[in-house]
This record gives sequence, C-alpha cells and structure tokens, in this order.
Amino acid sequence: MPTDSSRKKRVFSGVQPTGKLHIGNYFGAISVWAEQQDLFDNLFCVVDMHAITLPEAVHPTRLKEKTLEVAALYIACGIDPQKSTIFIQSHVPEHAVLAWILTCVTPVGWLYRMTQYKDKAESSSSIGAGLLNYPLLMAADILLYDTDLVPVGEDQKQHIEFTRDVARRFNSLYGFSLRIPEPLIRETGGRIMGLDNPGGKMSKSIGEKVKGHAIGLLDPPEEVARSIMGAATDSSNEARFDHASPGVKNLLVMYEILSGQERQVIEEEFNGKGYVVLKRKLAELVNERLRPIRARYGAIIADRGHLESVLSQGAERAQSLALPLLDAIKNAVGFVPGLQTIHKNTVLKEID
Repeated sequence: MPTDSSRKKRVFSGVQPTGKLHIGNYFGAISVWAEQQDLFDNLFCVVDMHAITLPEAVHPTRLKEKTLEVAALYIACGIDPQKSTIFIQSHVPEHAVLAWILTCVTPVGWLYRMTQYKDKAESSSSIGAGLLNYPLLMAADILLYDTDLVPVGEDQKQHIEFTRDVARRFNSLYGFSLRIPEPLIRETGGRIMGLDNPGGKMSKSIGEKVKGHAIGLLDPPEEVARSIMGAATDSSNEARFDHASPGVKNLLVMYEILSGQERQVIEEEFNGKGYVVLKRKLAELVNERLRPIRARYGAIIADRGHLESVLSQGAERAQSLALPLLDAIKNAVGFVPGLQTIHKNTVLKEID
C-alpha cells in the first residue's frame, strides 16, 4: 500500500449499464465526479459485472450497447479521460479475484442483512447467488484500488459501511492494512425522488419503463418538459423547502442545484404563485443543462473507435494499480506466487 503522504486521495465509483441514466444519477454522482476530478486521483468504472446479478433483466446485446452508452455519458457529462481513469469493470479481472477472497472471509449473515438483497428477494421466486454476493463485488471494486473516497448517493451508504466492515475483518484475520474508505456524499441533491412517486428515489430501471418517472440525460427537450409538468405536487401553492410536500420539495431541490440560488431567494420567487410557474422554470433549466451533454454524447458515441481506445487505456491503467495490491493480498492469504502478468504489448520470441 502506498505510504507517500503527498499522494492524492483516490476516488472510485461506478454506474451499472442498465436502465435509463437520469438526472438523479447526474446530481448525486456524475456531476460531483466532474466538479472534483482535479482534486483527486479518480477511477470511474462502468460496472457491467454488477449488471448480470439479475441475468434475465438484461439482454446481452443490450448490455453491450448500454455499457458503451454509460461510458460515453461519463465523458459527455465532463469526466475528462486525461484527468480520470474511465474503464469497464469486466476488462479488469482482478475485481472478480478479490471478490472471491472477500467472499471467503465474510459471514453470510452480513449479506442477508443488506437492504438491496432483501428488497429484490421479496419480488422474485428465483434469486441467484450473484445478487446475494453483490455487496462483496462492490467492496472488491473499492478496496482493489486503495480507495480513500467513494462518491455515492445517500441510499448507498450501507454498502460503504459494509465495505469498511469487510476490510476491517480481512485486516484482522490476516494482519493486513487495507485502506478503510469514506463515503463522499453531496449535501444537496444526493437523493432525487421519482417525479411520479416522490416517496421513492428516481430509478434507472423504472425510468426506462414508466414515462414521467425520471428525467433521462438523453431525453429530448419536449419529453423533459412533459415529465416535469406532470410531476406530482399537492393542492396548495406553498413552495417552501421546510414545509413542502415531498413532490414539491423534490422540484425545489432540483431548481436549487441547477440555479445555484439560495433557498430564501427561490422561495421568494415561487411561493404562492402556483407550481406551474416553478415547473416551467425548472424545465428550462434542466434542458439548458442537458443540451450540451446530449450534443457531446452524440459526437462521442459516433466515434466508437476513439471511445474504445479510451476504455482500453483506462483498463490498462486500472490494472496497473490493481495488480500490486492484489499480489500483496494474495501473499497475505498464503497463495503461492505465480507467473507475472504478460501485457499484450510484450514481444514473445519462439525458442527453437
């Protein structure tokens, strides 16, 4: 593990290539990554291995398309490949190796307590072991890179606590010193709620199926406006952050993030004027923010060769960081050292 005190803090995070990437993902994660990428050593992954925990939910062809879409959206939203490492999870097999090692040291009871497993297990009669072990793969994603900070939404805090617990258990068992990561959560906008049902967070999977639930980053302007104008509110005209219904507060929080205005200013502008005024102004701000993202995305996805080159270079850099730590972990566990990884650019000569 690096001990240099001058080392930049390392950030790791990722998004599943399933469903519709929406403005909640942008506010709570991707925009934070872009804003802070000069401060840290960043690794941003498209977590395609996580996407197959429910294999019946995603077709292989669709998974490939969505993986490239998410990678292109990272860049379109401001993640600079010259400043941050962007790669696809399955291109770095060390994630799976560490996940297995962590699986072997983690009590199964810890996994059954995870909220995501309990929620999804209730809605299906056939749950694969991958869903149960999902938090361990996430822990491996984070710990593999000696990560200091993990930008997440508020709903993911449990996974970070789980990762911290697993790291401490591994360290205790093997006398190791895996770095204990900390969550990095945006104070405002860390949890954007569904427009149609503000009792639950905006969902990528629901957003792909139900119109008016989410604002997709690639939604056309007219669809964005329709979704916002149809958002659930209440029968009053009270636009106050502390007293608003969940639906109204959701709209106010989005306006706050996009406008950069103080809450008192926003309340003075909209309170008592009817929610149609707030919705129209919000739709204008959302489309203003998404317009350049959509344009950049179109150019990036059209040049597939360049995108794949960025992802290949990202995977090489990620693997170069992962291998030394994984070798140290394997040594601590007691594995016999094997042959060193042969990189693809190594020239091999046949010996007669």
